[in-house]
Amino acid sequence: MQDYRALPDELEAVVEQQLRRLPEGRLAAYNDVQQQQLKHLFAVSSFIGRAVEQQPQVLEFDTNNAVVVPQPEHYVQILEQAIGECDSEDQLKKILRQQRQRLMAALAAADILGQLPLRTVLEHLSKLADAFIEVTIKWLYPRFCERLGNPLDSNGELQPLLIIAMGKLGGGELNFSSDIDLIFCYPEQGETSATRKPIANSVFFTRLAQALVACLDVHTADGFVYRVDLRLRPFGQSGPVVTSFAAIEHYYQEHGRDWERYAMVKARLVAAPPENAQELEAMLRPFVYRRYIDFSVIDALRKMKALIRQEGRRRQLQHNIKLGPGGIREIEFIAQAFQLIRGGQERRLQTRSIYTAFEVIEDLGLLEPATIVTLLESYELLRKVEHSLQQIDDEQTQQLPQDELNQLRLQVMLGESSWSATQTRIHEAMQRVHDIFKEVIGNEDHDDEPTSPLQMLWQDLADDEASLELIADYTDAPADKVWQQLKSFRQDIRKRGSGPRGRKAIARLLPVMLESILKAPQPLDLLDRVLIVLKRVVSRTAYLELLIENPGAREQLLKLCRASAWIADQIASYPLLLDELIDPQHLYELPQLVDYPRLLDEYLLRIPEQDLESQMDVLRQARQALQLKVAAADISGALPLMKVSDHLSYLAEAVIADVVQLAWQQLASKHGTPPNQSIEDTGFAVMAYGKLGGLELGYGSDLDLVFISDADYSGQTDGLKPIEVQQFYLRLAQRILHFFTVRTMAGVLYEVDMRLRPSGKSGLLVSRLDSYRRYLADDAWTWEHQALVRARPVYGCKRVRQRLSELRESQLCQPREEQQLREQVVKMRQKMRDHLIAKHASGFDLKQGPGGIADIEFLVQYLVLQHSAENPKLCHYTDNIRILECAGELGLLPENMASSLIASYQHLRGLQHQLALDNQPSFTEVDVSEHTDVVIQAWSLVFDL
Repeated sequence: MQDYRALPDELEAVVEQQLRRLPEGRLAAYNDVQQQQLKHLFAVSSFIGRAVEQQPQVLEFDTNNAVVVPQPEHYVQILEQAIGECDSEDQLKKILRQQRQRLMAALAAADILGQLPLRTVLEHLSKLADAFIEVTIKWLYPRFCERLGNPLDSNGELQPLLIIAMGKLGGGELNFSSDIDLIFCYPEQGETSATRKPIANSVFFTRLAQALVACLDVHTADGFVYRVDLRLRPFGQSGPVVTSFAAIEHYYQEHGRDWERYAMVKARLVAAPPENAQELEAMLRPFVYRRYIDFSVIDALRKMKALIRQEGRRRQLQHNIKLGPGGIREIEFIAQAFQLIRGGQERRLQTRSIYTAFEVIEDLGLLEPATIVTLLESYELLRKVEHSLQQIDDEQTQQLPQDELNQLRLQVMLGESSWSATQTRIHEAMQRVHDIFKEVIGNEDHDDEPTSPLQMLWQDLADDEASLELIADYTDAPADKVWQQLKSFRQDIRKRGSGPRGRKAIARLLPVMLESILKAPQPLDLLDRVLIVLKRVVSRTAYLELLIENPGAREQLLKLCRASAWIADQIASYPLLLDELIDPQHLYELPQLVDYPRLLDEYLLRIPEQDLESQMDVLRQARQALQLKVAAADISGALPLMKVSDHLSYLAEAVIADVVQLAWQQLASKHGTPPNQSIEDTGFAVMAYGKLGGLELGYGSDLDLVFISDADYSGQTDGLKPIEVQQFYLRLAQRILHFFTVRTMAGVLYEVDMRLRPSGKSGLLVSRLDSYRRYLADDAWTWEHQALVRARPVYGCKRVRQRLSELRESQLCQPREEQQLREQVVKMRQKMRDHLIAKHASGFDLKQGPGGIADIEFLVQYLVLQHSAENPKLCHYTDNIRILECAGELGLLPENMASSLIASYQHLRGLQHQLALDNQPSFTEVDVSEHTDVVIQAWSLVFDL
């Protein structure tokens, strides 16, 4: 038996503190050996200390002084006995959490004391999770049938809720404090057998699945059982909670993506009838495993490798034993790579176990036996480290600790003499894994860049005169100004603590970039923009090394900075965008407009649903990355201005949808949902005005939004903390605005302007649909009807959107007295010009100047308000160009004038857009009189001036 008496002084103090919290006389119940073991456990695990404090009998020892741990196959029986007399969900939650603490504490103790090998521990943890799922669903299912009726198939047979375990649970290799990734499904559509109010099977199983998640996941005074992650389900967070077999089959045939193939390698049904398990496996196998040797997966593997590297930089995961270079994920990835490439032909590779996969890989001669030994030894060490980290305080972490106490605990748990030795052992194992990983997937590293003579400038190897001469050899730009910029930058950098690695990286990078900058057009502007970016990332060495190692990324950074000061500022403000430069083809490959919701979901998929702060950050990062792709296509000339606005508008719509759904989920988890409302039909809609409403969004545009509800405000929500429905929607609006406007490390999502809501700043944040209709009909000013011309619903179920579109068109089609309308529009335009036009700016104000963009917008709005009663087609569109086209077709304007106005509008907007990309105000020295004269002439004709 190991001697547990020797502990470092710091841990002895922790033990003494824990012993004082034990019930009096409790320690005396153990013999000397057991007491020493208990002290060792208290020293390294706060979790075990709490468990013994709260449940004194939680640890029992046998006659050999070993912690008593049940056999894995007995977990179901133990839990069933524990909940045998349970008669409410609250009581069920309490018992499950107490049992979880008891059983996990015993497992942790046995693991820490070295009683169980790793594979046995993984089996215990996985079987225990299976047992919790199985006994919970067994308890819930009959009670739901009693309340809602039996969910029947087409043969009148009772259907089960089928639970697919994914990830490590699916593979039977769960870690100690892990999420459990689940997908819920059921065999067939149909209805329950309830005689009074039968409901669809989908509704029955959704409610049952939600109840199961709540029993396991919800934090109570007794803690939780497991964090449940449902984001691997079809369509991710936006998909239904529960899916029929037919829908699952269709999804993976039509929409399945490469990463989902990897995920499905581990898929396993928990506690399901054998016939259902066989049916599901037969359905998924063709998606996961191709019938041939699938070398096409190589490209996908390399892209996933790039994503792993990108994730490491984004989250600074150098010391993360799971996600960092050489971590657990890379070992799993190596095994899955061979499984996906050859698993279709070699059925033995179709296994969920990483151990079995490597055994087959060795049998097939796909890797050298010594390589597999290295991988598995490293895997066992890293999984042991993972468990040790999580057993300290029952936290889901894979990050090596930064505080001395937990470093000491991990050192003791691994039996090392010092923290330095502990780190070395772990890092050497990870380096061996990463070397193998690069060999298997392909090493894309580039050779060091050749030394440039411009190194002299950075290394102080030349005086001012020699430096100026050297710069003059590379550029016609004023050498003194270039040299001044470089010296200022160098002085600034040397004040910062970038460390030896950072200093070495910037010394390698800057001369290489400077050589390209000096040969470019307008090098002074480009140098200024690039140095702004480098100042922001100089302390983040990974990004400097990215630019050193990847010439393509350097080239793209220079191209983007040369084209736009605004893009340079965005990259400087949000250095994570540098990750988007790794693959130029990917950067300039714009998605389809309808793909933005899916792309945002893929970003959010990495974040736990409960982690709202990270979700807000990731949404901001996703918006910035996708906006950068639009800007890259824009400055390359591949995307005309109107298409740029389309992409930015569709991106904003997708963001709005995600924000509303995240806010809804947060409120619903606390208060429940209003009667007859759900995430699919929230009874809530968003009306976009202004640039988003008119599909003319720019890079820095605000969102002009109005929130509308058609829900029944009587009654309360159905959660544990019910609130009035009206209060629910008010809080929903407040959460949405918070999501948008709160400044996180990743900035603001969008600035939101709500002043166009009924009654403006004094109005309610959420308007009832009927109230909105009455306001527009009875109380709205003419300028509010003008704003309605560029309004459209951008979020809401199909029913609400349709009602809002019909309401908008009915208001715009109201007959209006021509002279009165004309006077009101002209008066409002003059008032706006007097108020907004800059008095002392040089150049022409493209927005507010006579004949400028605002004049065209007011002209369009007048045409719609005056003529839609006789010509309803005129108000179908919300963008200025199509309205002008329609006005020309209807003869409301001479066709040549309509065409000229369109051309003038596009030209003026193009100039405004270019100025925005250059971070310049909306004033131009360019002569635009050819276009403004067209607008002034049109005003004279239409307004009879």
